[in-house]
Amino acid sequence: MMRPTDTRPRIAPRAVGVVAMGITAVLALVGCAIIPLQPDPVESSPSPITDGIAEDLLPYYQQTLTWTACGEGFDCTTVTAPLDWSDPSLATIDLAVVRHRATGSDRLGSLLTNPGGPGASGVSLVQDSLGFAVSAELQESYDVIGFDPRGVGQSTAVVCLDAADMDAYVFDIPPGERRSSEWDAAIEAKQESFADACEANSDGILPYIDTVSSARDMDLLRGVLGDEKLNYLGYSYGTFLGATYAKHYPANVGRMVLDGAIDPSLSLLEVGTAQAVGFENALRSYMTWCLGQSDCAFAGTVDDAMADLGILLASVDQRPLTNEDGRMMGADALLTGIIAALYSQGSWPSLNVALALALQGDPSVAFQLADFYYNRSGGQYLDNSTEAFNAYNCMDYPRDVTDAEQAASDAILAESAPTVAPYWTGPDLCDVWPAEETGVREAIAAAGADPILVVGTTGDPATPYEWSVALADQLESGVLVTRVGEGHTGYNKGNQCVDDTVEAYFIDGIVPGGDVYCE
Repeated sequence: MMRPTDTRPRIAPRAVGVVAMGITAVLALVGCAIIPLQPDPVESSPSPITDGIAEDLLPYYQQTLTWTACGEGFDCTTVTAPLDWSDPSLATIDLAVVRHRATGSDRLGSLLTNPGGPGASGVSLVQDSLGFAVSAELQESYDVIGFDPRGVGQSTAVVCLDAADMDAYVFDIPPGERRSSEWDAAIEAKQESFADACEANSDGILPYIDTVSSARDMDLLRGVLGDEKLNYLGYSYGTFLGATYAKHYPANVGRMVLDGAIDPSLSLLEVGTAQAVGFENALRSYMTWCLGQSDCAFAGTVDDAMADLGILLASVDQRPLTNEDGRMMGADALLTGIIAALYSQGSWPSLNVALALALQGDPSVAFQLADFYYNRSGGQYLDNSTEAFNAYNCMDYPRDVTDAEQAASDAILAESAPTVAPYWTGPDLCDVWPAEETGVREAIAAAGADPILVVGTTGDPATPYEWSVALADQLESGVLVTRVGEGHTGYNKGNQCVDDTVEAYFIDGIVPGGDVYCE
């Protein structure tokens, strides 16, 4: 997942990219239960796997985990990892881990999961929405493991602003006309304040919040959980994390499925451009459906409806709507709410209500959708996903966009995403981020890895289908599984063909003889 674009206070083309709000936030649109923690000690993990581990890393891989019961069927623990993998003696960080023990007697080992983001909580994915993350069949065969990557959630976390200041950062509307010098200056000042707060409050960890370090953390988790190889199910941004793991540890790859893939060879500008087109196309699919519903606020052809939506966005951009809590809804917040609903067809009826009310001057439901996107409830932010999202992207992507590349992107957006384009770009937060990026963008082959299944959905707006095609082609052992449909990610979404293929691989080790096409 990743978050889609930074349509928030128009933070940047850079944050426009990777990728989604994460699979857990998609689930939040339909609700989930919170399981209370119960601090009862339970048995430890199997003996750690330390074969081939460098001597200076052995103290980390030799950890013996003590689990504590944290809900019916769930155990929690904390794993210590080096802050800097290149100098493991420098400092340490904590990684929060939750386990749902296999319900069957024929346990196949651990299955690590990641819901995307970057910045979404894997602990929450498993503990609060296990059935949404994996099927009952996988729960029977595997200890399902959720973890908060470094910088995220209950792990050693990126900390920036309190709730009130985060509201101002996310929702306050800058003065001046969009893209005027006054508007840009206000955005840049807001970004500098945000970046300064992250540096001041994150205890020096920002240079180490990157995907390569997180992939190395995953190998540590594999070792301390007692698994010879890593079995892994990654959604959205989690596909980039999984592919990065396979790049650095190909011999340790077990059964790996990457669902809703990111193409690791793309620049953030290319990612953002493709996502804009993806959400424009998803909006057109939504409008096609909406026009057949009795409560649709639009009429005429799909082109007519898209034009009217463009008028609505331009209207609230000039004359923001006041919410009952005092927040003002401009075009950025409205587009964020729209995007949140496009992750799943199940949210389209809510989008009907949100747009109908917005056309009447009431932004309340649109704000509910935007709040889901940010995991905001009751005026509080329930996690640090926005902070972690920015921290990862600013470290993972080089900051080297040329004027010619930006102009080419702008031309594509104007042609292929005319409704979204006016609200898609702005000053780049990463230009003022207090840590220099370390990531590279290149194809990943993971030569020597066991087969890796890549699941792509043809109408996925956040991780466009062509990215899954590209990643499956790059991976030496990649197998493409195509789900024909709308929405973000493909496994456990009701397509029996996809589910059977993924589960046959995870449970029985059955590798498709070729690419699989699921209608």
